Amino acid sequence: MTPLPGGVGVSGLTVYDWEAADGLCGGTPHMHLVCSEAYVVIDGAGSVQTLTASGFADTPLHPGDVVWFTPGTIHRLVNAGGLRLVVLMQNSGLPEAGDAVFTFPVPVLADPHAYRAAASLTGDPATAARRRRDLALDGFLALREGGLREFHTAAHRLKSDLLDDWRIRWRDGPLAAAVTTGRQLEALKAGDLSHLGRGEVSRLQRPDRRLFGMCGRLHTYPVPDSPKEHA
Repeated sequence: MTPLPGGVGVSGLTVYDWEAADGLCGGTPHMHLVCSEAYVVIDGAGSVQTLTASGFADTPLHPGDVVWFTPGTIHRLVNAGGLRLVVLMQNSGLPEAGDAVFTFPVPVLADPHAYRAAASLTGDPATAARRRRDLALDGFLALREGGLREFHTAAHRLKSDLLDDWRIRWRDGPLAAAVTTGRQLEALKAGDLSHLGRGEVSRLQRPDRRLFGMCGRLHTYPVPDSPKEHA
């Protein structure tokens, strides 16, 4: 994902059209521990299946729809035909730093080595991504019958060693952007307009890479030079 202002990440996504064991096509069920995620639907049709403490839901997706969900929401994208999205992710950098946890079956979640092996894309990426999706779907379907609290505990155990790194990324990204806004507000209140004279424009080029992501083929933008934060 490429960062936008305020520590938001953006990427394009073409949702997998691979059929799964339940007859539906789509992506890999997973959950984020600290990042909210938003979908802007630009083409096709489908839905996002979600599982929270409130239960299971299946939210339709059509062009023009905007759907988002908060951390702790297990989600699975279903492609009913040509589903393409723009994905906006909170805390840009954290999803790529391990914030996502796949809904693998309990024995895999209990073994960090088995989890890393199942989550990796070694060998042929397409084959590995499909195998990862199918294994996570097995766990997702089981979670619909119960065990959500135990999954949360397992997810925390798997990612606990990364929390200090995540905090640094949050501090240097979203928090720094919010602090800059606070400084600008203080400057304006004091009659200091100097940051307005340093306005600038940035532009992302069209996506130049297609990667095998969790839910589909990711269209990632080239990362531009980091804009200067103006106090």
